[in-house]
Amino acid sequence: MKKQKFEYLPTTREEMKDRGWHQCDIILVTGDAYIDSPYIGVAVVGRMLDKLGFKVGIIGQPDVKENFDIKRLGEPKIYWGVSGGSIDSMVANYTATKKFRNSDDYTPGGKNNKRPDRAVNVYTNLIRQNFKNTVPIVLGGIEASLRRITHYDYWQNKLKKPILFDSKADILIYGMGEIAIEELSKALRDGKEYKDIRGICYISKEAIGEHIQLPSHDECLKDKEKYMDMFDAFYDNNDPISAKGLCEPVDTRFLIQNAPCDYLNEKEMDEWADLPFTRELHPYHRADGKVKCLETIKFSINTHQGCWGECNFYAIGVHQGRTIRTRSEESILKEVKKFTEYKDFKGIISDVGGPTANMYGYECNKKLKLGTCDHQRCVDATHLCSSMKINHKRNIELLRSVRAVPGVKKAFIASGVRYDFITEDKAYGYEYLKEMVKYHISGQLKVAPEHTQQHVLELMGKPGKETLVDFKKMYDRLNKEEGKKQFLTYYLIAAHPGCEEKDMKELKRFTSEELQMNPEQAQVFTPTPSTYSAVMYYTELDPKTRKKIFVEKDMKRKEKQKEIVVKKEKIRWDSFAG
Repeated sequence: MKKQKFEYLPTTREEMKDRGWHQCDIILVTGDAYIDSPYIGVAVVGRMLDKLGFKVGIIGQPDVKENFDIKRLGEPKIYWGVSGGSIDSMVANYTATKKFRNSDDYTPGGKNNKRPDRAVNVYTNLIRQNFKNTVPIVLGGIEASLRRITHYDYWQNKLKKPILFDSKADILIYGMGEIAIEELSKALRDGKEYKDIRGICYISKEAIGEHIQLPSHDECLKDKEKYMDMFDAFYDNNDPISAKGLCEPVDTRFLIQNAPCDYLNEKEMDEWADLPFTRELHPYHRADGKVKCLETIKFSINTHQGCWGECNFYAIGVHQGRTIRTRSEESILKEVKKFTEYKDFKGIISDVGGPTANMYGYECNKKLKLGTCDHQRCVDATHLCSSMKINHKRNIELLRSVRAVPGVKKAFIASGVRYDFITEDKAYGYEYLKEMVKYHISGQLKVAPEHTQQHVLELMGKPGKETLVDFKKMYDRLNKEEGKKQFLTYYLIAAHPGCEEKDMKELKRFTSEELQMNPEQAQVFTPTPSTYSAVMYYTELDPKTRKKIFVEKDMKRKEKQKEIVVKKEKIRWDSFAG
């Protein structure tokens, strides 16, 4: 008998009954509404587990004041999976100056009234309140992943214990964790030992001798340099090839982090991308309104995972990893062709990219063989490692193939682009930018210099301003050659550790006089967990030299730094197009 096909994974008892299920094997609880998209982590995990034969249910944004939502699918047979959602709940709920955000792009209707603060902890407690002695609770997603060791919490302004201790969950899968999810699910289903599985964290009564022994949580509280020592070891042990396991004493027990699980290879990346997503909000949520995020992610292409840019304020390298995993051109074009089968597809692809769009299609051969280097970055504020050979050729060919698919009118690149990689690639950088200018930009290209003062850029891990000037000249020249009037939009950060008001004034002078523009995009720095910038913010020390640095912590003065650079001024535009 042919297996019946269902559009969505079940989120109601009625959908379970339609499948003939009395009980789910696994129930996934998330801070987002159930959006069935390859851009939504819980949807991807659910689809993957479904393909492996598990009975998976999803509860999106359960009401935490009542027990109906958390109980509506019953109790799972194997485990609960808990995620804060696509965005850290504290980042989703509060601005950098700790003001509550009124909107949420992952909530139907757009009003921010469904995602609790510290969602991972709240959902775990909700499960335990309603299901006594329940099956294991497994944490995943970015909120849990970035809080898996002792971490600085900006919103409480203190170091907090690893999230497994505060949440009372049983296991944590960190990073993307695709292979760990499969191995752990099978082990729990079969009643087998799981504590040797790579890519997981758990609490132990005993230390593991072969793991790297970190400073204890108590030592980190007493000594900021001990906390920096711990974070250095944590940061340097995130690569599946080179990393070792970690062991952190917390009170009378130990946080155990096994070495990372392997990354997906190209074939596995393609298989995940081919899962049967509807790319829609589940009908259960639709009565509350649309979710704004679908405007951008519904017809977008995720070409790769990982980022080796290593901006110090950006957690993607810790969560996704610093090695690029690329999908095949065939897989990407297959996805594009599927778009044309949707009635609401108007021929516009919102994005062809990833964490950094122009990292597609190449990697450092040394890194692929030996893993990431200890205390050595692929790129920093002063130079690119000579082992990293930037090459945009494959990316150019991919973009041309995407444009050639019948039914595609425009394929934008909305993901971030590293302009310093374009200027570095002497063979194909100019050609890549020309393709972008001619076919893949909607009036303006977004770039993220973040600052222009060298000492601030070094603390950020961003390239120097000379590269930005060179890139702008190239961009303006290409626009002139193509007869287009397209501009650059700059993302800038105020109040990053090391930045004073005088630095923002110099940034304003540089953008006005040398870039001939008034910045419109500036944000106050947010110290998010598991980033070096957050470590700097807490310790007020340079992580390389351990010397004292200035850190602005007054909210009004943070806002003043931002206002300095976004304040409107009359400037001349006659230098446009170089």
